[in-house]
Amino acid sequence: MPCIIDNFKTILTKKYFCFEGRAGRAEFWYWFLACVVINFVLGIGDKFIGRPILSGLFWLAVLLPTLGAAARRLHDTGKTALLLLLALTGIGALIVLLLCIPEGQKGENQFGPQPSCGGNC
Repeated sequence: MPCIIDNFKTILTKKYFCFEGRAGRAEFWYWFLACVVINFVLGIGDKFIGRPILSGLFWLAVLLPTLGAAARRLHDTGKTALLLLLALTGIGALIVLLLCIPEGQKGENQFGPQPSCGGNC
């Protein structure tokens, strides 16, 4: 679990508005998992409040780092971040998630060197 927490902190503090470079599968999916879990817990709190205030504020706060992580993940697979525009459509968000599943390109590609987990994950 520490890797998920460390990854979450790193993206929030060092990569908040970073759309360049590449992100490995672990970085992207750990970020996504942490966001879903936090949103679930905040959703329970929203039930007590009666309005989706907590989860809404959370998603607003993590919108840019989520787009950045997805853009870097698409770069790792050799695709352009412009594919994130698909997420504006309903089914497009699912398509973007599916495009983030494959293993990244080996070695350097046009978006930078191959990402590594640094032995933390």
